[in-house]
Amino acid sequence: MAEAAQDGGFVRLAEDRQVTRLGESVFTHGVLSEDAIRISEAVLSRFRATINKLGGAETRAVATSATRDCRNQDDFLRRAQAAFGGPIEIISGIEEARLINLGVHAVWPQDDQPVLIIDVGGGSAAFVLMQSGGMLEGDSRPLGAVRLKEVFLDKDPPRRDQILRLQEFIDEKLELVVRRLGRQAFVKGIATSASAAAIICAVNGIARADRATADRKMATQEQVRRLYRDLITMPFEQRRKIPGIGPRRAEIVVAGVAVFLRAMEPFDLPALYYSNAGVREGIVADLRTRSGVAIRSVMPDEQRRVVESFAKRYGISLAHAKITASFAVELFKRLESLHHLEPRYARLLEAACHLLDVGHYVSDTGHHKHSRYLVRHADIPGFTEDEKQFIALLCQFHRKSLPASRHPEVAALSPQQRRILELLIPFVRIADALDRSRDQQVRLARCELKGDSVVLTLEAEPGKDYALEEWAVERSGAAFKAVYQRNLVVARDSKNPASHRQTALVN
Repeated sequence: MAEAAQDGGFVRLAEDRQVTRLGESVFTHGVLSEDAIRISEAVLSRFRATINKLGGAETRAVATSATRDCRNQDDFLRRAQAAFGGPIEIISGIEEARLINLGVHAVWPQDDQPVLIIDVGGGSAAFVLMQSGGMLEGDSRPLGAVRLKEVFLDKDPPRRDQILRLQEFIDEKLELVVRRLGRQAFVKGIATSASAAAIICAVNGIARADRATADRKMATQEQVRRLYRDLITMPFEQRRKIPGIGPRRAEIVVAGVAVFLRAMEPFDLPALYYSNAGVREGIVADLRTRSGVAIRSVMPDEQRRVVESFAKRYGISLAHAKITASFAVELFKRLESLHHLEPRYARLLEAACHLLDVGHYVSDTGHHKHSRYLVRHADIPGFTEDEKQFIALLCQFHRKSLPASRHPEVAALSPQQRRILELLIPFVRIADALDRSRDQQVRLARCELKGDSVVLTLEAEPGKDYALEEWAVERSGAAFKAVYQRNLVVARDSKNPASHRQTALVN
């Protein structure tokens, strides 16, 4: 547990950690074992007690590789959520990479030079290209230390042919990572996870009990290579005696070191620096961003890059998307006294406005439904599954009918969620209408409450007509009145030499 600090960091209030090896049986049998589930239930119950004792305001619990891959996922989630007393979210590999990036930068800020982060967990390994604190590219591969040990290394010490197969598998999975991140001059390689800590401790002679002191220390590529050569010839009893490794890590350390070394070579990393941050710190940093009381601009830069990249992939005009998003956020801010929603929903509005029309990629007919499907099933790091579902529904209902119980996705929402959706939809519709011509000529000068009406005052460059926008807003006025029980009125700015008429859009 942590609380936000004024300097942008956070103060740790409580810290607890226990390795459950949840995925140990998944990688050989495809299911989470009963023993691992019971251990996890006990750990989650303990975490819940700590949170309740200290009064945590916001929590987020995530599950990663093993839970993504297992066949008994539903049973595990049911039991785990009961033990934790709240939802547990299964995150994608790319979201895991994003959180690792956030965590590292939160505790060890980096400058504007390219940095490669490598995290080797139990089931997967994450690779992140960080620059100026943001994740430019991220990837996740099934290269976790527990997974590789279970699949390839069943002898102690491992046989030569097992080591060769292990290395070939790692190299094969790394090919796509190298292509995606590029062969560039990284100024630093940062290693995270317990396997990384074991490497740095072993190379620097740091005892396992003093692992915290390994933070930001380094191991050269040659030191990692020598450690690997020694480990593959040692039996378990020798490996466990190496400083910083210990009995539990000794079982899987060969596989973990192999991934780090095989990744250092193609990326030409002369050394690895250890960071004791990871997904956990990333969650804290992410919650801090989400819970701010002021509306930001509105998505953090990293989320904006992800959303814009997704939009461009489906041929969306970013100029239209950005101005639509700005209109929606402005309406949200100006009409806070009507909707009374938390500021964090402005972020979902902005994201949705970038993605309203991705469905045109599939078909112009019913494109709003295709937009919902594409967004709902996309991998969009930075948003929880619930948030992504909300964005998808905003895309679906940005035109045509309003949400109703006949829509299965709406029927599945709680009454509170459905009401929030209803309150946001008019903003999306009006914002989209305000750039109906797609030429970004209209500006929203004012948005005012006057009696039982909301008056939007529009302006444009001299000589520019916006009758099309007025007509489009008129069509969205019915939805606004259905939700807010107020008329929507559009007024031309008095400085515009065009007609000064005012039109009541909903009577």
